[in-house]
Amino acid sequence: MPFDAANLLPILPEIALLITACVVLVVDLYLKEKDKGFNHTLSLLGLVVAIALTGAVGGGEREIFFDGNLVRDAMSDLLKGAILLVSLFAFIYARPWLKDRGMLVGEFYVLGLLAVLGMLIMVSANSFLTIYLGLELQALCLYALVAFDRDSKAGAEAAMKYFVLGALGSGMLLYGISMIYGATGSIEFGPVAQAVAEQGMSNKVLVFGIAFLVIGIGFKFGAVPFHMWVPDIYEGAPTPAVLILGSAPKIAAFALAIRMLADGLQGLLADWQGMLIILAVLSMGLGNLVAIAQSNIKRMLAYSTISHVGFIFLGLLAGSAQGYASAMFYAIVYAVMAAGAFGILLILSREGFDAENLDDLKGLNDRDPWYAAMMAIIMFSMAGVPPTVGFMAKLLVLESVIRLDLVWLALVAVAFSIIGAFYYLRVVKFIYFDRPAPNAPVLVTTGGVRAAMTLNGLSLLGLGLFPAALLSLCQAAFV
Repeated sequence: MPFDAANLLPILPEIALLITACVVLVVDLYLKEKDKGFNHTLSLLGLVVAIALTGAVGGGEREIFFDGNLVRDAMSDLLKGAILLVSLFAFIYARPWLKDRGMLVGEFYVLGLLAVLGMLIMVSANSFLTIYLGLELQALCLYALVAFDRDSKAGAEAAMKYFVLGALGSGMLLYGISMIYGATGSIEFGPVAQAVAEQGMSNKVLVFGIAFLVIGIGFKFGAVPFHMWVPDIYEGAPTPAVLILGSAPKIAAFALAIRMLADGLQGLLADWQGMLIILAVLSMGLGNLVAIAQSNIKRMLAYSTISHVGFIFLGLLAGSAQGYASAMFYAIVYAVMAAGAFGILLILSREGFDAENLDDLKGLNDRDPWYAAMMAIIMFSMAGVPPTVGFMAKLLVLESVIRLDLVWLALVAVAFSIIGAFYYLRVVKFIYFDRPAPNAPVLVTTGGVRAAMTLNGLSLLGLGLFPAALLSLCQAAFV
């Protein structure tokens, strides 16, 4: 087939990110040590341009291009915008930390930008092969970011664990894809969905393929019992790497699940629905119960992530447009909350000291009342306390489950939410009711970081009070 330049229009955001990554890589060679901050400016500029292009090429009818391998639709427009926005926050928060430690180098930004590029490819994928390529691009960059601090033994160990278990998860996913290809004769979601509708349960290879696919998705989300890597990586990796790893990739993992299960295998909903119910209950249970015992806040947030994954699965397993929209709403909201929580940890860190324990948050209100307020809003939102957006996200997901007549599942989710509220509110107690350590220094922060954190925190309150804007966008993606 002759190449058509019109194919490039829908992927302009991806092209902008790739060009930015290449420019940063080359420019970094010529920058003196004192000018390394220019990489940061370039990267932010690239992300802003990509956000603008996403808006420019988005909207309108669903388009399939590049021989059926990529798709541009309402879902990809919204998820790309959300990923780019959360990544923008992540880069802004990371800069002071990197500068303090002499790690403000081009490589961090190149790896970060390429990881975001991988996420955008996953969101736009219309075939199993494309989605796998995006996943691997994201994963390989994140492995390197986890090991970014070469002097840190914990970081090297975390990267090794992440690499081995990530490879295992990818292998499972690829095995599932190969089985589905063998059973249906296609790797594009449309023809696969057609073949599935015709064959149904009669093809045992297809059923095995789905089992491996769900295991792979479970690994990528960090759902129980495939969660072994999450707490260790969150604790061992440098905080900026955890900030990138713990926020936007959750939106990309949601896209991975929707594209594979909803676009390709909706006809076998009854089979993967049961598996997701088990993963959701286990994730909410173990995540919330184990988080209570943690004194390291990064580990606590890791187990909290696992419990939130359980809630995202509740929306996915509903198998309806409303369920998918509520899971999408939850995934976007969670990424914003995670970016804010790790952003506060970066703000509290300084040269020679990383804020990693709950005790490090003691008396934050005495040291900086505004950051204390933002952290409190983030914790209330994670706990699902009204009027924050976390409450709305949980409510929407629970409603989609109740519509399936799975009232017992909704009750289980509510029970674990109440347990989870304890460890979030404990953080608020440390911030407001405990005295800071005698040697705790005054927070040194930049205007840009403060502005980003203000936007981050207040958006959680604003979306909670006026959720209709984001919710209608999520619903429009599944009409």
